Amino acid sequence: MEKTVIEKPSRLPLITMALIGVMTAVTCMLGPLVIPLPISPVPISFTNLAVYLTLYVLGMKAGTLSYLIYLLLGLVGLPVFSGFAGGPAKLVGPTGGYLIGFIFMAVVAGFFIDRFPKKYYLHIAGMVLGTIVCYLFGTVWLCFQMKLSFGAGLMAGVIPYLPGDAAKIIVSVIAGPALRYGVKQVKNR
Repeated sequence: MEKTVIEKPSRLPLITMALIGVMTAVTCMLGPLVIPLPISPVPISFTNLAVYLTLYVLGMKAGTLSYLIYLLLGLVGLPVFSGFAGGPAKLVGPTGGYLIGFIFMAVVAGFFIDRFPKKYYLHIAGMVLGTIVCYLFGTVWLCFQMKLSFGAGLMAGVIPYLPGDAAKIIVSVIAGPALRYGVKQVKNR
């Protein structure tokens, strides 16, 4: 009697795995690009823009997985963090809390993008809320590392970045739905 082996399907379709790789690469390309500010140890980074766009392309779960892969690549030493840095020192340095905070930002913003696909004002709300959570983690860690008060941490790591983050959210809400639609068309072929 011959036994038939039934293979379990992959949890992630091949196209999703490929898109995770592509969006991780996009984050690896945008993450190191920074605009340093003389008033803060925290540079203006494009990582959050990459995360927002990734969430449109992949959704919350796969988008968060993509960011975690990026984080692991940086942790093992690839120069994918701001300023082309890598390694564990970046995670335990003054900006490490922001890098960890991006995980929660991805979950929160991704939830809103997935849950309310056509309600762009709620996408903005989710990105703002996710950014607040990220800033909370980052600011607490920055204050701990640099022995700052919370107010001083906000002035060093949050306040100067609000206009740029607002612009990144607007760009994401404009470009993101088109990216999501294009990916959906490719997946449906």
